[in-house]
Amino acid sequence: MLAGKTILLIIGGGIAAIKTPELIRSLRAQGAAVVPVLTRAGAEFVTPLSISALAGHAVHQDLFDLTTEAEMGHIQLSRAADLVVVAPATADLMAKMAAGLANDLASTLLLATDTPVLIAPAMNVRMWQHAATQRNRAQLAADGIRFVGPAEGEMACGEFGPGRMSEPSEILAAIEAALSDGPLKGRHVLVTSGPTHEPIDPVRYIANRSSGAQGTALAAALRDLGADVSFITGPATVPPPAGVRVIRVETARQMLAAVQAALPADAAVFAAAVADWRVANAADKKMKKDGTGSLPALEFAENPDILATVSQMKAGRPGLVVGFAAETHEVEAHATAKRARKGCDWIVANDVSPATGIMGGSENAVTVIDAAGAEAWPRMGKDAVARKLASRIAAALGTV
Repeated sequence: MLAGKTILLIIGGGIAAIKTPELIRSLRAQGAAVVPVLTRAGAEFVTPLSISALAGHAVHQDLFDLTTEAEMGHIQLSRAADLVVVAPATADLMAKMAAGLANDLASTLLLATDTPVLIAPAMNVRMWQHAATQRNRAQLAADGIRFVGPAEGEMACGEFGPGRMSEPSEILAAIEAALSDGPLKGRHVLVTSGPTHEPIDPVRYIANRSSGAQGTALAAALRDLGADVSFITGPATVPPPAGVRVIRVETARQMLAAVQAALPADAAVFAAAVADWRVANAADKKMKKDGTGSLPALEFAENPDILATVSQMKAGRPGLVVGFAAETHEVEAHATAKRARKGCDWIVANDVSPATGIMGGSENAVTVIDAAGAEAWPRMGKDAVARKLASRIAAALGTV
């Protein structure tokens, strides 16, 4: 897939830079040419000699390299590649990109390029969660920058949370998706997936049996058709696919906020099994038995309706909004009514009664309901359902 492609790889400063040699090897194994740019901070973690030897190409470091500036070499460099990849993309690099600064070779290349850009953020969890970084992330997404990660896990500093750079295999998958010439190339599709967890107290919550398998498969299928996918997932048991922008949430209200932050999108697919209610009087400490045998009184409040909120947007509504309806009886009737009530374009309905084994299982049997009526699909693997639905979405967006 990458044979004949040229990747301009900008290596930022951070301990995650030690993963870039493996990424370079993987890219070259796929037939891509790698042109490396090493920032001053990046050179503290990997050496120009090692990167040059692996890439088979001279490392660029200095903006004012007199051997090339007579021909505006930094401008040519920024436009000669098929894709610009920034890995790791530090908080500083992201801030420079968002603000349009150009005070070194890397930031100048990023400002001067007319080539698609993919970044793999990597930083301390507090830096990633800081309001300034999140503003910069939103600005870069609005500017059309693609993201892969960050992942969640233990960091070199000893802290745990989101901020780890995605693994080289995940970055490679994102590069392949970015360079795909599929029918959804250049389209931004938002997908929600998994359950939500609504707290009762700090250790208990209300949830459902959704594994996130169908939403994950759909995100991967859309990615494979060339889409830029924002994948907003609750605490699913199935890991998210590589090559998509992953936003992790816990509650329905967090999911709504993440969806709104990820817009605009060409299409939005709401496959998540969102809790209809939350505990309004959730305790801030673990509730204890009092020996009387009585249950604590839980007060419930309705969660926001994410599908209806997006479907009924006055401005910025995605061109195609697809909802899911998990039903246990009268599936088609309930789903048809849901489509009309919510205002979405399609509803993908399925029977999740225990006897079907669908919720949490590997297969699905869906009925797609749109303005023309209902189309029942035979039972098949969730990956096959995802591919068929992704192709249907691609065909619909081709007419929008």
